[in-house]
Amino acid sequence: MPILFTNVTAVTMDPVAPVLKNAFVAVEGTKIASMGTERPAGEFERVIDCTGKVMMPGFVNAHTHVPMALMRGYGGGCDLHTWLNDYIFPAEAKLDGRCVAAGAALGLAEMIASGTTCIADMYMHTETIAQTVLEAGVSANLSCGAVYFGAPEDFSPETCNDCGNHIRLYENWHNAGDGQIKVDASIHAEYTSCPPVWEWVANFARAHGLGMHVHVSETHSEHEKCIDKYGETPAQLLDRYGVWANGGIAAHCVYLSGGDAQLLAQRGVTAVHNPVSNLKLMSGVAPLFFLRDCGVSVALGTDGVASNNSHNMFEEMKVAALVQNYSFGEDHGQLSAADILAMATVNGARALGRDAGVIAPGKIADLILVDFTAPNLFPCHDIMENLVYSAAPSNVVMNMARGKIIYENGTFLTLDLEKIRAEVEHYALPHIFG
Repeated sequence: MPILFTNVTAVTMDPVAPVLKNAFVAVEGTKIASMGTERPAGEFERVIDCTGKVMMPGFVNAHTHVPMALMRGYGGGCDLHTWLNDYIFPAEAKLDGRCVAAGAALGLAEMIASGTTCIADMYMHTETIAQTVLEAGVSANLSCGAVYFGAPEDFSPETCNDCGNHIRLYENWHNAGDGQIKVDASIHAEYTSCPPVWEWVANFARAHGLGMHVHVSETHSEHEKCIDKYGETPAQLLDRYGVWANGGIAAHCVYLSGGDAQLLAQRGVTAVHNPVSNLKLMSGVAPLFFLRDCGVSVALGTDGVASNNSHNMFEEMKVAALVQNYSFGEDHGQLSAADILAMATVNGARALGRDAGVIAPGKIADLILVDFTAPNLFPCHDIMENLVYSAAPSNVVMNMARGKIIYENGTFLTLDLEKIRAEVEHYALPHIFG
C-alpha cells in the first residue's frame, strides 16, 4: 500500500519548478508515484501531514569511509600523509570484520539521522559493510580501494588481496537488494599502488561495466610527486591505463593542472568535493568555479569521520559555499544555494547511477523531511538559503530510503542504536586501541 504526504513544501531539485508548495506526494514501492497540487485517488496505508516541514531529496554522500566512525577525531592536528601513516594505517591494521560491522552501523546511524539516503563508500572488509548497508536500508555504491605496496614487477592478481576482494564483492553483492547495493571498481590512490594494479582494476571495470572510485590530487605534494615520478598528473596517468573508461568519481580534486579538469569532463568523471576534511587536514580548497567552467560535475562528500569529524552534509554544504565565496568569490561571485543543494543531491545521484536526487514521479523515493518550525529555521525568507546556511541534522524528522521510512522523529526503524553503541564501546574500541 502506498504512502501519501500532504501539505508538502517540496524542494524538488527540478530547475523547471524548484519549489512546489501545498503539494501531495505519493510513494508506492520504492518510487515516487505522483506529485502535484491535487490529491491523488486511491487508498493509502499511511497519510503524513507535512505542515511546517520541507521535503527534499535525501543527501547523497558521494565519498565516505563509513567504518572510520570508530576513529572520530583520532590523530587530529596532522596533515594528510602524517595522519595516514602515523595514525590511520596502524589503527586500520587491527581491524577485523566485527569492528568494521560496528563502525559501519555507527556511521550509517549518524548519516540516516542527518538525512543521507545514499552513499559511495570505499573501504576494506567491504562485504561486511554491504551486509550492514542492506540492513540499514540506504543505498550504497561500495568499493574496495585497491592498495598494493609491492614491486610492480611482482604484482599478480592471484596474490593481490584487493583483486580478489574486487571479484568477490562484485560476484556476491552487485545489485543486491534489488539494486540497493551497487559495486564500483576502485583504486585507493596513485600513491598507494602502481601501474599493473591500475591496469587490472581498469580492465575489471570495463569487463563488468562498473564505474570507478579513486582519490585524486588531494594534496599539493601528492600531485607534484606524481608529476616528478611519472611525468603526468594523477588524473592523466590513471587515464593512460584506462581507469576512467567508464567514468566514475574522483574524490577531492583539490590540485589539478595541465588539462586535468577538461579530461575529467571528457571522461564523464564527477569530482567529489570534501571541504571539511580537506580543511581539517590542511589539504586545500578544490576550485569549484573552475571545475564548473570546464564542464565537470561536482558532488559533495564528507570523507571519513576520522578526518572530518562528522557525516554532516548540512555542514558540507555550508562550508563548501563559504569557502568558495572567500577563495574565489571576488572573481566569480557566489555559488547559489540551488547549486550547492544540487551538489549534495542530484549531482551525486547521477554520478552513482542512481535515479534519485529529484522529487518527481518515477524517481526513487529517497526523501527527507526537515522541520522548519525549529528556531534555527524560522523565519524563512528563502527555503534553499535556509537549507544550505541554517539547517542542521537535528532538524531532520524523517528519512525515507527507497520508499521505506527508516528514521522518524528520533527513532531508528532499521538499526538498534543501543546495540551498536555497546558493540563499539565494548568490542571495537578496545580491539583497536587497547
